[in-house]
Amino acid sequence: MAPAQDTRNEACARAAHEANRAYCIALGDTSQPSWDDAPDWQKNSARNGVSGALAGNGPRESHESWLGEKRAGGWRFGPVKAPAIKEHPCFVAYDDLPPEQKAKDGIFIGVVKAVASAWPE
Repeated sequence: MAPAQDTRNEACARAAHEANRAYCIALGDTSQPSWDDAPDWQKNSARNGVSGALAGNGPRESHESWLGEKRAGGWRFGPVKAPAIKEHPCFVAYDDLPPEQKAKDGIFIGVVKAVASAWPE
């Protein structure tokens, strides 16, 4: 990937992460660290999500890709997000997500596309 694309993709990942963090805070979930404080696994997940969004993934495909990434990393369903034991309540098919969780996938995709489209060529 060209350096300009790397910079654009990193900006997209940071913006989408922070938008989802703000949305989570609005829902009462303060467990999301800022981009600067996020662990590498979380940043890499956002970067992978950016690649998918720029390749044409919509919210459903984004979630399914995230789910596959988590599955490959040994995660499983759990009632609360617990990175230390690799459990997550969103470890379900897209159709089984509650509406507010589906909205996070839409926010992520929307922010990535908005930031990427504003990026100078």
